[in-house]
Amino acid sequence: MSESPFTDLDRPPLNQAALSRALVRPGGLWSGVTVVDRAGSTNADLAERARAGEGEGAVLIAEAQFAGRGRLGRAWTAPPRSGLTFSVLLRPEVPVARQGWLPLLFGVAAASAVRRVAEIDVRLKWPNDLLVGERKLAGILAERAEDGAVVVGVGLNVSLRPDELPVDTATSIAIEHDGRAKNGRPAAGDERHSLDERARATDRDPLIRAILREIESHYREWQSADGDADACGLRAAYQASSATIGREVRVELPGGRFLTGVAAGVDASGHLQVGDRTLNAGDVVHVRPSSQP
Repeated sequence: MSESPFTDLDRPPLNQAALSRALVRPGGLWSGVTVVDRAGSTNADLAERARAGEGEGAVLIAEAQFAGRGRLGRAWTAPPRSGLTFSVLLRPEVPVARQGWLPLLFGVAAASAVRRVAEIDVRLKWPNDLLVGERKLAGILAERAEDGAVVVGVGLNVSLRPDELPVDTATSIAIEHDGRAKNGRPAAGDERHSLDERARATDRDPLIRAILREIESHYREWQSADGDADACGLRAAYQASSATIGREVRVELPGGRFLTGVAAGVDASGHLQVGDRTLNAGDVVHVRPSSQP
């Protein structure tokens, strides 16, 4: 017998009908929002729908995912309803050479939404992670489907507790709020305010609404500029939020090779510039500050 979605009252289920009413509108990007209790991989499931002819703007959210994947096939796991795990289907009408900006666009949009709703300082690690300090809060994976479709998936840790983190280099919105309250040592009588603030920050409904609205806004501007990241301001926005640019980094390349140097910026195609090298996301295994092992 499956677990009731209301067993953990700190992690209520998302309401598909309410999200659809809020996000799907005539002339808008989002054509439909589907919330499922369980999925293997939302990216894989939505790619299958793309092959069957699904139009642009479909959103698939899974309350639990048992075969989630990050970049290079890395696993992505989380307890049910402890995060936001979703994919969207896009059919961008911009040159293919500029479509590498999509995961970076999603990073800019998601970081902006989380900063506003959860009030934590989120930065972007090239090419596809959201960080708080040096800890990973979210990951993004873009994959090409058939007939010009692109599926972009996002996994965001929301209410995970320290003992639930998949690795010790991860974090969640709840953990960051708890840490802020502890370090700030709220005065007597402020504890209720801190708890209320944490509850608002970890409410997944306003988070997913804010993220999808930010994605729509940035995507529309990027499309209108024919994918030109400078013309629509995307490159400037990405570099302003980057935790990678301006730092001495150690880049792990396929075959056990390494490259060190200062990450000077991202070029017009969204590739990382390190020293005199320009790196595509597909060329890189890891990018870390050179001070990290």
